[in-house]
Amino acid sequence: MALITERVALARNGGNDKVICRMPSGWAVMGDVQFLPGYCLLLPDPVVASLNDLDAEARAVYLQDMARIGDAVLQATDALRMNYEILGNSEPELHCHIFPRYANEPDDKRRMPAWFYDWKSAVPYAEEVHGALRKKIAAVLAEHQAAAK
Repeated sequence: MALITERVALARNGGNDKVICRMPSGWAVMGDVQFLPGYCLLLPDPVVASLNDLDAEARAVYLQDMARIGDAVLQATDALRMNYEILGNSEPELHCHIFPRYANEPDDKRRMPAWFYDWKSAVPYAEEVHGALRKKIAAVLAEHQAAAK
């Protein structure tokens, strides 16, 4: 089973400890590593190969959810801005990386894509360390959703 499909199945069954919340287009989840605190992903449900495989309405909902997660991370952290990346080259299923960017990042990394960080030595997500931030992002998303009704 492909990684994104596997992660979505775990989210549906309550077996993914990185789930922030269910979104209209899929699942907001914390990244496997947290070298940039608040790094999240948006996983579509149902899983599709790429953004181009969604019809116009589903595409708009997915992109809106992506921006809503970014808004929530900005509110929940001291990030300066958000970076959004949809690649799909190594995992050929739609997923968006949502990276908060910080003023205190090292000079040689701050202006580069997040991929220039050493992912292999990055701090892995751990509920006891990052769970409070995950819950804070979820609470902000819930507030935004309630305000939109």
